[in-house]
Amino acid sequence: MSVVVPASLLPASAAPAFRGRIGRDAASGHYAVPHRYRLHVAPADPDCLSIAVTHGLLGLDATLPLRLLPEVPDAPDGSYTALRPLYEASAHLYTGAAAAPVLGDVWTGRIVSTHVPDILRDLALRFRGDGPDLLPEEHREEIDTLAALCADGVHRAAQRAGELGLDPAAGARREAAEALGTLFAALGGLDARLAGRPYVLGDAPTLADVHVWGALVQLDTVHRWHLDAAALERVASHRALWAYAQRLAAQPAFARHLDVEAVLRRHRSHCRGREAAGAAIRIVDWGAAGTGR
Repeated sequence: MSVVVPASLLPASAAPAFRGRIGRDAASGHYAVPHRYRLHVAPADPDCLSIAVTHGLLGLDATLPLRLLPEVPDAPDGSYTALRPLYEASAHLYTGAAAAPVLGDVWTGRIVSTHVPDILRDLALRFRGDGPDLLPEEHREEIDTLAALCADGVHRAAQRAGELGLDPAAGARREAAEALGTLFAALGGLDARLAGRPYVLGDAPTLADVHVWGALVQLDTVHRWHLDAAALERVASHRALWAYAQRLAAQPAFARHLDVEAVLRRHRSHCRGREAAGAAIRIVDWGAAGTGR
C-alpha cells in the first residue's frame, strides 16, 4: 500500500510524496508483474529522464510501458491534467499538484510512488529480469554517495553559482565563488574516476552512470546559461568526463528520450534568471546524440 505524506506537513508548493514500494512477491501487495504498472514521465525533467534511461537500460518496453508527457505541464500549478485522476484516486480530497514522475498501478488505478530514488531502486531490483545489474550489492553505498554528489556538488552548486554570479554585491560574489569551487571539485573527482574506464564504477553501467550522465546533461544544457565564460571553460576542461558523456549519449538507452530543445523549453518556462556569457559555449553536441521524441 502506498504511504502518503499529509499535505499539512509539506510546504504549500509541494505535492504529497507517495512512497509505495515494489516487493518480492504477492505478499508484498505491490510486486513485479508484466503490464501491471505504468511509468508516467516527462523526459525533459531531469528526474524523469533518469527514470526513462534506467527503463531503457533494463529493456522494459514490453513489460512496463512508459507514458510520455509534454515537457511543460499544462496547468498553472505545474500539474499535468492527464495525471490528475491518478492523484485524486490515490489521496482523498487531493488538491495538490499532479506532477511527474509517477509509477502507477493499472490494476487499482492508483499511484504506487512518486519518489524518484525509490522508483529507480525498484526498477533495478524488481524489474531487472535478464537486464544488467544496475544496483550491484557491493556498490550500493557508493552509488548513493555518487547520487548525492551529483545532486549537491553538481546540480545545486551550479544552480547556486548561476543565481549569484551576476549579483555585483561582494557577499554574493564570494558565495558564487564557493559554489563554483564545490562544482569544480565534484567534476574533478568524477573526471579522475573516469580516466581509463568506460563507466563510473568499471566496465558495466550502473545507476551511478544514470545519475552522473543526467547531471552532465543539466549542466551543459541548462546551467551553462547562467555561468560566465571563464567558469564554462573550466567546466569543459574535464576531458575524460565529457568524453564519457558523449559516449553514453550515443547509446540508445541514453539517447532515446533526450531532447535538448524540450529540456530548454521546460527550463525557460519557469526560469527568469539572466543569461551569462557562458551561454554560447557548448561542450557536448547533445542534439547529434539524442533522437528526441
